[in-house]
Amino acid sequence: MTGNFFYFLTFLTLFAAIGVVASKNPVYSVLFMILTFFALTGHYILLNAQFLAAVNFIVYMGAIMVLFLFVIMFLNMREDTEQHKPLLSKIAAAIAGGILFVVMIAALKDVNTQMKATAVFDSQIGMVENLGKVLFRDYLLPFELASVLFLAAMAGAVMLGKREPGEQNRF
Repeated sequence: MTGNFFYFLTFLTLFAAIGVVASKNPVYSVLFMILTFFALTGHYILLNAQFLAAVNFIVYMGAIMVLFLFVIMFLNMREDTEQHKPLLSKIAAAIAGGILFVVMIAALKDVNTQMKATAVFDSQIGMVENLGKVLFRDYLLPFELASVLFLAAMAGAVMLGKREPGEQNRF
C-alpha cells in the first residue's frame, strides 16, 4: 500500500514539476507548483517527517505560493508584452540544464539504497517533540541568535519604510 502511494506521489510530483516549467501561462505555473508542493508534503509524511510536512503545507503552499500568485496577477504579464528570447540564450539554458542533469546523476550514482536494520530504526525521529528537544537542547544559542537577527531585520524594515513628516512619496 505504501509503495503504491509513493509511486503515485512521485508521478504526481514529476508531472506537476514538468507542468511548472512547460506551462505558458504563469498562473498555471504557480498552480502546478502548488500541486508539486502538495505531493512533496505527501512524501514528507511517508518519511515520517510530520514537522516538515506541516511547514511545507502552511508556509510554502499557504503563504509563499499565494504571494507568487498575487505578484503575477499584479504584474499583469501578457504574451504580447514579454520579450522574445534570442536563440543563443535558449542554447545556453539547454546546456546549463544538461550540465545540471549530469551533476545530479554523478551525485546520485553512489547512493546506498539498502534498507536499514529494523532493530535500530527509530520511528519517532521526525516527530515534532523530538525536533523540539534537539533544537532547544543542542542548538539553543543559534536558535536564539537567529531570532535576534530576525527581530533586527524586522525593525530595520519598519524604519526604512517609515516616512518622515512632510516627506513626499519617492515612487
